[in-house]
Amino acid sequence: MIDTVLDGVRSLFAWPWLLLALPLPWLMRRLWPAAPSAAPALRVPYGGRLDTIGGRSARARPQGLGLLPWLAWALLCVAAARPQQLGEIVQPPQAGRDLMLAVDLSGSMDERDIELGGRVVTRLTAAKAVIADFLERRSGDRVGLVVFGDRAYALTPLTRDLETVGEQLDGTVTGLAGRATAIGDAIGLATKRLQQQPAEQRVLILLTDGLNTAGALDPEKAAQIARDAGVRIHTIAFGGYGAGLSVFGIPIRKASSSDVTDEAGLKRIAERTGGRAFVARDVDQLAGIYTEIDRLEPVKRPGQRLRPRIERYAWPLSASLLLALLVLLQRRGAAR
Repeated sequence: MIDTVLDGVRSLFAWPWLLLALPLPWLMRRLWPAAPSAAPALRVPYGGRLDTIGGRSARARPQGLGLLPWLAWALLCVAAARPQQLGEIVQPPQAGRDLMLAVDLSGSMDERDIELGGRVVTRLTAAKAVIADFLERRSGDRVGLVVFGDRAYALTPLTRDLETVGEQLDGTVTGLAGRATAIGDAIGLATKRLQQQPAEQRVLILLTDGLNTAGALDPEKAAQIARDAGVRIHTIAFGGYGAGLSVFGIPIRKASSSDVTDEAGLKRIAERTGGRAFVARDVDQLAGIYTEIDRLEPVKRPGQRLRPRIERYAWPLSASLLLALLVLLQRRGAAR
């Protein structure tokens, strides 16, 4: 019974413990030392006539104000406890995307041919910097992370904890998943993770710098599976042309055994799934690609059902102030 009453009070007030202040004026009046009486020390039977001779007429104490101060205090305590009312059940839509990021960790991603901040860095380092900035701009999105080399591995599921996604990506190194490139397996694993989401929300962003050289699943077959599952794939072929190399100030391309990105194959994968294929040779191009992907229309989906709490403290607070003003005016009138 008591628990039911307490639950009812908690449902009506945000801070019900402030109602404990209701008897505070009464306790202070009972426990506080009484003030010295202002009545005259000498009482005489003709005191009334002396008041009349002195020009003062006895005034009757105003009636009807005894309960008003107490009522004003009670209403003030109720307002401080923040009375609330439950509104109608609503289900606001949430705008966002479900994105899987597939990042190549093969040995070729260790190639130093990308300029970042005035220095030459590895492809993976440059990709991490751009993807970290991409994650910081996400709002309402859920992002998952897949990395691949000889095989594909899911580092994070779809989550709104994008800080953790960034930390997991930052902790990766080339060769972590093997030195080869299993593009087909990465697409297959990401598709499996996205199949539980509504079809219009399934998006995969695949970044690689090489050919498919490992894995059990052919990229073309994996793209077909992804299309059948409603997954849209945006591919990014990433790799530099030998940053920092030049002859008489003219940049030249450095021959590299790792410069064998299958741009045509990645384009076929993107087109088959309704996505777009991009090529990035430097950090600026890569950042521009992620900015372009960022312009994709977010999908609106039903949010969590909830009942909003409507604040009602203004009513008792207004009544308390009105009563306090009434008491003040009555006492001023009585003092004249």
